[in-house]
Amino acid sequence: MSRRVGRYALLAAAITAGGALVWLSQAVDCLVVRQIDTPGSPVRRVAVLAPGDAFHVAWRHSVEREAWIETFKNIDHGLWLTQTRFKTFGAGVPAHAGRRTRLVDGWVVMSGIDRAVPDLTYQAAAAENYRIRIGHGPWQALSASDAAPILSFAINTRRRGAVIWNGLFDHD
Repeated sequence: MSRRVGRYALLAAAITAGGALVWLSQAVDCLVVRQIDTPGSPVRRVAVLAPGDAFHVAWRHSVEREAWIETFKNIDHGLWLTQTRFKTFGAGVPAHAGRRTRLVDGWVVMSGIDRAVPDLTYQAAAAENYRIRIGHGPWQALSASDAAPILSFAINTRRRGAVIWNGLFDHD
């Protein structure tokens, strides 16, 4: 009887391991943030961003000194600007964008922008406190303490296992 149980346990372990390998080898869309002003363009962030998922980039405007948040989505394996929100109008800010502009809790919110952004780059100066938020997760710093890294954002397809491996060693 114990041999039979041992064989079933071994079979169950093999099936579980096989399933895990299949799951880890699946290709997934990822948001990849690279620091392009550094030799080798090191990866600063990688996060699974399924089609339709959003991420947000926030900063404090260098002139107005007010918060600004832009929302992007993964649409058709690319970045699309869907919404922007800010506290005050300043030079270069359009009176409206997208399908709807409204005031929400002191924020000017422009939504329904739905504009493809093939090359998304920010110079994430420390004084502007650049941050990123994937979906409803926590805000994470993008700015360095005394530098202004130039960051490039793109949707790439990667194997799920590579994303997990990168996440284990992401210490910036």
